[in-house]
Parts: sequence; structure tokens; C-alpha cells
Amino acid sequence: MSSYFTDLAQQYIDGEWRPGTGSWDIIDFNPYDDEKLASITTATVDEVDEAYRAAARAQRQWAATNPYARRAVLEKALALVEEREEEITEAIIAELGGTRLKAAFELHLAKEFLRESVHLALRPEGRIIPSPVDGKENRVYRVPVGVVGVISPFNFPFLLSLKSVAPALALGNGVVLKPHQNTPIVGGALIAKIFEDAGLPGGLLNVVITDIAEIGDAFLEHPVPKVISFTGSDAVGRHVATVCARLFKRSVLELGGNSALVVLDDADIDYAVDAAVFSRYVHQGQVCMAANRVLVDRSVADEFTGKFVAKVRSLKAGDPREPGTVIGPVINSQQADSLAGVVEQALAEGATALVRGNRTNNLVEPSVLTGLPADSALLRQEVFGPVVFLVPFDGEEEAVRLVNDTPYGLSGAVHTGDVERGVNFAKQVDTGMFHVNDGTVHDEPIVPFGGEKNSGSGRLNGEAMLDAFTTVKWVSVQHGRSRFPF
Repeated sequence: MSSYFTDLAQQYIDGEWRPGTGSWDIIDFNPYDDEKLASITTATVDEVDEAYRAAARAQRQWAATNPYARRAVLEKALALVEEREEEITEAIIAELGGTRLKAAFELHLAKEFLRESVHLALRPEGRIIPSPVDGKENRVYRVPVGVVGVISPFNFPFLLSLKSVAPALALGNGVVLKPHQNTPIVGGALIAKIFEDAGLPGGLLNVVITDIAEIGDAFLEHPVPKVISFTGSDAVGRHVATVCARLFKRSVLELGGNSALVVLDDADIDYAVDAAVFSRYVHQGQVCMAANRVLVDRSVADEFTGKFVAKVRSLKAGDPREPGTVIGPVINSQQADSLAGVVEQALAEGATALVRGNRTNNLVEPSVLTGLPADSALLRQEVFGPVVFLVPFDGEEEAVRLVNDTPYGLSGAVHTGDVERGVNFAKQVDTGMFHVNDGTVHDEPIVPFGGEKNSGSGRLNGEAMLDAFTTVKWVSVQHGRSRFPF
């Protein structure tokens, strides 16, 4: 693990590892014990420009490369991830404060998405479309967009960087990746190293580790990238969308959520408790699809609440390196401070703490709150951490209204003894994804992933990757002679 943080603490531009020349260093800390992992001098606007120019130069040859050859590079990258699984696990634990369980979850999904990207290289197909003009043949080619800019978050940085980087490369594009400054190695440099070792030609994938204070909007405004794939908060996503729209760039936005897990009166209570606890507390609740709210029919609320609270109290919080740990640290002190503020605000508004977790530095133990006023803003915003709101309701109609009473629309779940009742419920919810008798946190390589409302625009995964990272081009051929009016 240590070699990753010493050897890869650099920029990766045009096939070369080199230090940035920015005005300060990004310090990479272990969020659990504050150990300094690496120091990386930021990339400048000029280095962002070099990265994009390198990607543009390399991309033309890559797009002309036989897709079977592109596929071979993706296959090698997958093999390297499998070979290095233990070292990557240790890096996730150290840089993110992820538990071993979380690291295994992230790596499993990362490998699944790489497998899908292997197949994606051969997926683009052209079409011949009839013409009303005699002698004309209409060919529609599906071609790479050119260069894709990828901005990834801190919570699942290995997975969520690969999720855009690998398909974009498989489809013949060049890529410039900007990882989150809290996860520069796992979300950036480590991915560059894997593809470098897999034989990806230099310049096609570049990683710039930097900060908005250093580069401003240069990453978004640069003339080279045709698509920006952003995963992060809705506040930043709105800015990304605005800049891209002004410059006629395509944006794919995977943003925040305020998902609800709903327990109807005929649910399997024990199973619903297990699903709800996982949906809220996986990776300390730092998941866009996490169940911020657990809505329970009043007729089963007492039984559910008692079992839910008991299970939450049993979750072991502590050192993420220990196999039994379920709750590790949140990513940084600002996040921990924010969560403490949420709990304080909820209590000040009249909520009751059924469980109130302690805080030790960045280690924030779970809290379970109930009795929050119906008009509280806390019920409508994203809470990125191990704090959950239990909300009783009376009947399905009220449940649907409460689920939809938020500006977000990413994921959600409903528990019921009648599957079709659950499906009917799901159809009434304004989200991009909804799950019957399961948790709220799911991602699969070939199922469209994305949200409605403030949770983003566009979709990723499967066929949606073609829409995200390729474009279509009409080439007509006149085999005869056209007639012109003059």
C-alpha cells in the first residue's frame, strides 16, 4: 500500500509521471488517524491544458485502432485489478477510511464495470437508413465524442472514476480525469497506473490532481473536451451544467440524493430492518443512494423502531482496518462538523434522539432521530453521513407524498408482502431508480443509472454509455445523380 502513496503522488500527463507546478500542495490524509499519506503539488491551468491537448493528440489514433485491440487493453486492466486487489483494498481503507466490507463492495462493482467495458468496445454499430431520394444511401456512424473530462467524488472514488473512464476509453475516446482532492490516489493516480501497466498508449488517459482555487473553471471551459462526466453534489453539478450549456458541451451529471426506504403495513419487518440499516449506514452513509429517511406505516412503527434501534446500536464503530468494523470515519473534519450540526439542528427543532452517537475526531457514530417537524428542511436535504430520520405515516397515499417531498429523485425502496403493490408504489415515486423489497443502494453494469430532479441528468451503464460517450454522424452517398432546382 505505502508504495502507492509514495510512488503515485504526482500528476500523470501525456504518459509521464511528473510533479505539478501549482502554488501549493494537496496533503492526502488518512481520515481515521490523520496519518499523512502523500503530498501532491497541484496542477496548474497550463498543465490542465497540456493534459487535454495530449488526450486530443492520442485520441485520433486510438479511435482508428481496431476495437478488438482496445478491448485487449481493458481485459488487461481488469486482470491487473484482480491481481492487485489486496493492495487496492489497503489503499481504500487508508485514504477513504473505508471498512474492509466497503472496500470489497467497491472492488466487486469496479470489476463488474470493467467487465462490461470490455464488451462495450465492440458495441457501437452503424445503420443504413432508407432515403426518399432515388439513388441515395444514408449511413449513420456511431463515433467517439473525442475527449471526455471526468470529475469523480471521494466516497467511491475507484469505482466512480472507472465507471466513466473505462467506457470512454473502450469507445475510442481520450480522457482527462480530475479526482477529488481528498482521494487523489485511489480516485486518480492508481487508475492511471493500472491503465499504463495494461498497455494503454501514452496521452490517452491523463490525471490532474488539483483544486478549483488553483484552476478555476479551466477544466470545464477548455475547448478540447466535448463531454464532462461529473459525480458529486447538486450545488457543484448545477455549476457544471451551467458552464457546459454555455459552451455547448454535453454534461452527464450523477448528483446527490435524499432517498427514502418505505416500510408498508404488510412488510417483513425483520428483513426491512436489515435493508434499512444497510441502506443508511454502508460506508458511514456517505453514499448518494443512502436512505436518509426511513418511512414506516404507523401500524408497524413500534415493532420496526425497536428492532431498528437495536440493530443500529450493535454496529461496531472504530478502526476501519479491523475486520469487524462497520462504521469507520467520515472523509474529513468539515464533514464531521456538518453532521454534528445536523443533529443539533434536529434536536433544536424538537426531534428525539433514539440513538445519539458520539464523535471522536472524524469518527461519527450512528444517530437515529425521530419526531422531526414535517416542515423541517432537514427532511428535504441530503445528509451525507450516519444520521437517519424515522418518519411514521398513515397509509400509502401519505407515504408517496412524503417520499416525493424533496428536490431530489435518485433512489429509494419499498417493503411489502405484495410485490405488485410495491411496483405500483414505485411507479408513483419521482426517482430514476426504485427497488421493491431491497435496499436503496444498488448499481449494476447494464442497468441505466441516474436520477431525476436535483439528482442529475443523463444516465450511465450499459447502452446509456453509448449515449454518454459517443455521437452519431450522418454520411450520405448518392449512387445516382441528384436533381437540383437551379
